[in-house]
Amino acid sequence: MIITKIWFEENRIYGLTDDGRTLWQSLLYYKRLMYATNEERNKYIMSDEGIHWEELDEDVSFESFEYDDPEPVGISKFFLSHPEINASAIARRLGIQQSLIAAYISGNKKPSKEREDLIMNEIRKLGEELMNVEW
Repeated sequence: MIITKIWFEENRIYGLTDDGRTLWQSLLYYKRLMYATNEERNKYIMSDEGIHWEELDEDVSFESFEYDDPEPVGISKFFLSHPEINASAIARRLGIQQSLIAAYISGNKKPSKEREDLIMNEIRKLGEELMNVEW
């Protein structure tokens, strides 16, 4: 599959394939593209395997348009939407390997319901601690 045309709408990158399908994926996976100007987004090079933005140092493979989850969900969506929350620090608070949290965020691994609840509860606990900060 080859992408023949790309465009951006509502924090998504869309691609028209050589067989006529329209595929998309969330720009949450590509922060540099999300925050790029239209001018920066339009300066790309197509190759046999994907799309490259030299100025942004960003690459999107054609293959990635066919991944099962074009939009992050659960803790992946939370951490990608809130980069101000340090995922490594949350992992340390829970005694979970930082690389495992990173795999959950990237979508390479899926946490069990129990593990996801544990992580989200720790984030809520952090939120409560921040709400109680006094000067």
